[in-house]
Amino acid sequence: MMRAVVDTNVVLVANGSHADVSPDCVDACIDRLETLMKNGRVVIDDAYRILGEYQNKTSPMKNKGPGDAFVRWLLRNSANTRHVEQVALTEPAENVFNEFPDAALQATIDPPDRKFLAAAAAHPSRPPVWQATDSKWLNWWQPLKAAGVSVEFLCPDDVCRFYARKFPGQAIPPLP
Repeated sequence: MMRAVVDTNVVLVANGSHADVSPDCVDACIDRLETLMKNGRVVIDDAYRILGEYQNKTSPMKNKGPGDAFVRWLLRNSANTRHVEQVALTEPAENVFNEFPDAALQATIDPPDRKFLAAAAAHPSRPPVWQATDSKWLNWWQPLKAAGVSVEFLCPDDVCRFYARKFPGQAIPPLP
């Protein structure tokens, strides 16, 4: 059974809301979301932090983009355990989670991204976190993997291109 925690940028790329991404990246995000809806399970937190972020960045009831369709489907199925698995997260301070896979690493991760990693770590099967274009994750995937959480880059060429732009002169880290 395919399971994944889906970073918001996958949803936004599927909607065509990210300038500078390749058509292949958009297609990869759409394909993955469609496959997950048909044959997999989405992992979210039980306080709907992840779903809330999706809703804040999309228009699931108005727009017809593939990312909007995914969020609409997730809203309809959030309590359906055949499609969605919810995990409990403990948040003692804003964007700080007891379930985060590595307490020291948590401080280096962007606060809004931590919930995705905590959700993956809290799930018994430790599903991958799907990432589309956030190039900072190239710096994080190796220590996260060592802590037991994997990151799957759906758009490897794009994320490397964005990394080179964002961190000029730095070597692009290897992909998983």
